[in-house]
Amino acid sequence: MTNEQHGFSTRAIHAGSEPDPRTGAVTPAIYQTSTYKQDGVGGFREGYEYSRSANPTRTALETCLAAIEGGSRGFAFASGLAAEDTLMRAVLQPGDHMIIPTDAYGGTFRLVDKVVKRWGVDYSLAKVGQADAIRGEIRPGVTKLIWIETPTNPLLGIADIAAVAQVAHEVGALLVVDNTFASSYLQQPLALGADVVMHSTTKYAGGHSDVVGGALVVGEGKDELAETVAFHQNSLGAVAGPMDSWLVLRGLKTLAVRMEAHCNNAEKVVEYLQSRKDVTNIYYPGLESHPGHDIAAKQMKRFGGMISFQLDGGEQNAVDAIGRTKVWTLGESLGGVESLIEHPARMTHASVRGTELEVPADLIRLSVGIEDVDDLIADLDQALR
Repeated sequence: MTNEQHGFSTRAIHAGSEPDPRTGAVTPAIYQTSTYKQDGVGGFREGYEYSRSANPTRTALETCLAAIEGGSRGFAFASGLAAEDTLMRAVLQPGDHMIIPTDAYGGTFRLVDKVVKRWGVDYSLAKVGQADAIRGEIRPGVTKLIWIETPTNPLLGIADIAAVAQVAHEVGALLVVDNTFASSYLQQPLALGADVVMHSTTKYAGGHSDVVGGALVVGEGKDELAETVAFHQNSLGAVAGPMDSWLVLRGLKTLAVRMEAHCNNAEKVVEYLQSRKDVTNIYYPGLESHPGHDIAAKQMKRFGGMISFQLDGGEQNAVDAIGRTKVWTLGESLGGVESLIEHPARMTHASVRGTELEVPADLIRLSVGIEDVDDLIADLDQALR
């Protein structure tokens, strides 16, 4: 069988991780080196000359990323924002226009509004759940990039990837999907028409809250785009180091089983939240009442481990409740094996306060871990008293 015919977990475990031909080691080595001996001037061994340009451990990770996303080439970066920055520099020029979600991740908005805009690139906001709203923001001949998250952070909005891809391609724009919340296991944007997939590998890909990283995967048949990204990855230099690459590669091997556990726990936590009269809104695409439920059911295996909800009593009540948890850890980030709780308005999305992307002040975001779910619910119960 070819790699493309193997199941997800088989690809996640074996792609890029062939046993070492000399020792038989089944785990890829950490090539903690900056440079490589050359066999004569220009005589690179297997293309390795300097670890900013390429490193065998990073190559193993990039091979695996491409395999599990169904893409042609993967690229590993020092962070998710480094991946975003590199791609935007690679495909945008002064005078171009891009579209981002109305509830984009705060770091993405800051990058676009405070950095990319200074290059002379303009942007518009559109609701990701409405392909027509995105079409309405298109500037013919100028819009070159449509950037979506699905589910979005932190309001769990859902975009119809295939529909948005059609909108983008009608005007010759690229569609990039931030697949961080869903993970490669739950959603495959390239198969639905996206051109590039982006991940913060810090999150579910790494899975253990012990590494910071990012990734891009370019779709099949887009060789010119892949070469452009490769050139900018090397030129800008925000690459993943060998140890970080190794940690993410290790995390990918258990991604499928972890995501099943995250989803199982999240569904039970949602059931608990539904039972509380002081919870005014629950944002979870697994709920039939969620406006994007049908689309999520069509393009995702399951509905993920992220939940947001609003609590009666206003911002201070939400902040106080978050401070009373004992099993849930108060902290930013997401996607690790431990459960995290946070207040987006003051933490992860403080950068969008006062803008069109401002999130509700009483919003609480949960990254549901893989602990015993009864312990998670009991801790929420005492915290929300």
